[in-house]
Amino acid sequence: MWPRIPRRRGQALKIWILTDGKIGDRVQCLGVVSRLGAEAEEKVIQPGKPWEWWMPHGPVPPKHRPGRPDSPISPPFPDVAIASGRRMVPYLKAVKKASGGKTFTVFLKDPRIGASAADLIWMPRHDRFRAENVLVTDTGPHPLTEEAIAEAAAERPEVWEELPSPRLGLLIGNPVSGTRDESAALDHFMAQIDHARNEVGSIIVTQSRRTPETVMSALRDRLSGFPHWIWSPDEANPYRALLGFCDMLAVTGDSHNMVSEALSTGKPVFPLAPYALNPKLAGFLSRLEEAGQTRPFDGPLRPYVYDRVDATEEIAAAIRRGLAAHGRKA
Repeated sequence: MWPRIPRRRGQALKIWILTDGKIGDRVQCLGVVSRLGAEAEEKVIQPGKPWEWWMPHGPVPPKHRPGRPDSPISPPFPDVAIASGRRMVPYLKAVKKASGGKTFTVFLKDPRIGASAADLIWMPRHDRFRAENVLVTDTGPHPLTEEAIAEAAAERPEVWEELPSPRLGLLIGNPVSGTRDESAALDHFMAQIDHARNEVGSIIVTQSRRTPETVMSALRDRLSGFPHWIWSPDEANPYRALLGFCDMLAVTGDSHNMVSEALSTGKPVFPLAPYALNPKLAGFLSRLEEAGQTRPFDGPLRPYVYDRVDATEEIAAAIRRGLAAHGRKA
């Protein structure tokens, strides 16, 4: 069980999560809170136009200022506020000011306004801004734990047992993004699938909200006659079960979050480089391979060993140190 955050005056610390509702931002914030051994109040905020045009630099809308009847950031203020997404930067700063500096503020990813955005800023290494209050890691935060993955794997679909080993878990984002030639990108992805078919006994597939149906249709055709299982969005997504059950994991390299989550399992991870990959993600994947944490997908798909990568706990530990520096005691 993860250690709980420090308490103040015998009470569990109060935490807010501030996002505009984007799932990627919410998931990262919730992951950090879970590692703190706490619960948080989620505040999904839509600044509206024209205010969001100026963010992260502009102020919060007048109706959202602390103390206004309809403000989502009215007192009593939390002990910790964790935010993600450029629209939340002014809100986080407003909470800090209105609380008299008592709220410890945390921002996940580059706030685009510098170190003044929060007491603690986490960002992935491929973003270049650095400051004394910035924590940098290659992988990102997520809500997965070993216990949660093991529990999900125990409830896996029974049909998976019939698939021959080694079983490759394939996590798909959007392997045809970032290029105008989607046909060439799809051909590139299918060639990678052909390689996997020659290397493993079976393939278990789950996709994200960003995965085009053209990709899934081509994949279903390509895997026809080969031992496989593909998740249907009509059913509950067995994503966590896949992470815990499969012998090895393959992740399309367009998804920083999914690569991070795969590496938290300690399972062999083989990123599939898309036909077009932006330089930041290319550098991210290159560093992981150089560190021995991943192996190239176009090589042999064989087991290997590395230390689990857990940026979420690093961020939680940095928050604990920040709270201690602000006088919080267990």
